[in-house]
Amino acid sequence: MRQVLAALVFFTRLPFWRLANIPAENFKRIIPYWPLTGWLTSGCSVLVLYTTVLILPYGIALLFAMITRLLLTGCLHEDGLADFIDGFGGGTSREHILAIMKDSHIGTYGVVGLLFYFALFYTLLIHLPVELTCAAILAGDPFAKGVSSMIVNRLPYVRSEEKAKSGVVYTKMNIGDYVICIIFALLPLIGLPNPRYLLATLLPIIGWYFLTSLMKKKIQGYTGDCCGALFLLCEMSFYLSILVIANFPFS
Repeated sequence: MRQVLAALVFFTRLPFWRLANIPAENFKRIIPYWPLTGWLTSGCSVLVLYTTVLILPYGIALLFAMITRLLLTGCLHEDGLADFIDGFGGGTSREHILAIMKDSHIGTYGVVGLLFYFALFYTLLIHLPVELTCAAILAGDPFAKGVSSMIVNRLPYVRSEEKAKSGVVYTKMNIGDYVICIIFALLPLIGLPNPRYLLATLLPIIGWYFLTSLMKKKIQGYTGDCCGALFLLCEMSFYLSILVIANFPFS
C-alpha cells in the first residue's frame, strides 16, 4: 500500500503525502504502479472533458482536459520531454547530452518540441468523436505508462542516486512487479468501444523499442527525463493509431 501511495505522491501533485509517512525506500519500487496513477490522471481528465463539453465547444473542453492533467502532474512528463529533446537534439556526445538534460533551462529544441507535441496531441484527439476520445484517454494514459515502465529492465540508470534529479533510482522489476504493472496497464483497454482498437497498442510498443535503442546507443542507459519523454511519445503513438483505425474503412 505504501508503494501505491509513493507512486501517487511522486507522479502527481495531489497531497497524498499527508496520508502517511512514506520511507524513501518505497519510492524506488514505484514503477509497477505508474500505470495506476494513469487511472487517476486520465479519469480526472475525462471527467473534465465529458462535463465541460456539455456547456462549451468540444475544442475548448479538450483544452480544459489537457490542462487538468498538466496541473495534476505538475508538468512532470512534459519537462522530461523538453529536456530529452534538448539533450538528444543538441548533444554531440554522451556527456554533452547528459549535461544538457540536467540543465534546468529549456533550449530551442525543447520549446519547439513541446509546441509540436501539444499541437499534435490536440489535433489527433479533436478529430475523434468525444466518446471515443474519452475511451482513448482512459486506455492510452495507463497503457503508455505501462509500456514505458519496462525501460527499467532493459536499460540501466545512467547516473548515481546522488546525482539523479529526483533523488530516486528505480529498482528493476521482478515477476510480481511485472504482473501488477501489466494488469494496471491493460485493464483500461477493456473500455475501448471496438476490439479493432486494440491494434493501437502495437505502435507504442514498436516506438518504445526504437526509442530505448536510441537511448542505449547515445547514453548507454536512461534518465528520469527519458521516462517522461518515452511515456508521452508512446501515448501519442497510441492516439495516432486510434485515429487511423477510426478512419480506416473496415469491411
